[in-house]
Order: sequence, then structure tokens, then C-alpha cells
Amino acid sequence: MDRIRLTAHTRQQLQVVARASSQGRPVRRAQALLWLEQGTPIATVAERLRVSRQTIYNWLAAYQRRRAEPAAERVCDQRHSGRPPTKLRRVKQRVRYWLKRQPKRQGFASPIWTAPMLRCQVQRDMKEAVSLRTIRRALRALRHSYKRPRLVLAQRSPTWRQAKGA
Repeated sequence: MDRIRLTAHTRQQLQVVARASSQGRPVRRAQALLWLEQGTPIATVAERLRVSRQTIYNWLAAYQRRRAEPAAERVCDQRHSGRPPTKLRRVKQRVRYWLKRQPKRQGFASPIWTAPMLRCQVQRDMKEAVSLRTIRRALRALRHSYKRPRLVLAQRSPTWRQAKGA
């Protein structure tokens, strides 16, 4: 079971995944399958990928179990249930609402919204705790570009002595 056989088309698909995928898990699985096809022992593949031998066996079994799917999809994670991001959805709605308004009218001293100010306002609206990370995730999901204010200390001009008459 250490060596598997791949068709030329399947090998090509796995090589594309191994080279071009932006996700780590499918890349590692594709690499493992390609190495196993070349005859590399499972222990060596597991050591290269820093996983256990059992993990390689599990990947191989899952790959063979999903024969009906294309090779590129067989190395990807299957859909799995998880907790739905309901709070993030509500936070995005509130952030979208507040970005259309000026923070000065809400009693803030800044002319633009900052993540901590949005967090404060969204927490008031929702009456529950919201982290800065959630606010930033919502801003990213809304594709809102924002700059963090820079702290720039007052710097003297190189010609300040001339200006002062020295």
C-alpha cells in the first residue's frame, strides 16, 4: 500500500494543486500522493510533511474513498459543519451602518472611525461584548480600507535656524 498508481491526468492535476494552491492542506496531501507514487516510503513522506504515518494512511484512504470526484477535489477538505458566524453577520450589519455616519455626531473627537471607536459603538447597539478582532474581521469582510493613524512627532525643518534668524 506504500505505492499508489496515478494516471497521467491525475498526476497533472495533483501537480497543479501542489504548485498553485493557496491552501496548505490540499498542497500537503497532493505532495504526499505524488511522493507515494514515486515510491517514497510512507515513513519518509510523513517525516517530510511533519505528520504521523497514520495521517498519511488516512489521507490515502480518503483519497481512494472519493474516487468519483476529480483528483483536485479529492485532496481538498470536504464540507463540514461548524458553528455559523451569526455574531459576525450582526457585527457586519452594525459596522456597515456606522461607517455611513460621522463619528463626531456620536460624540467622538475623531473625524474618521477607528476600530476601537466602532467597537464601542457596536457594543452599545448590540448590548454584548465585541472584540476588536471581530470588528477588524467585519471591516475586512466589507472590504473597507482604513488607515491606522500615525504618530508623527513634530520635527524641525533642516532650515529652522535660518527661519529664526540665527
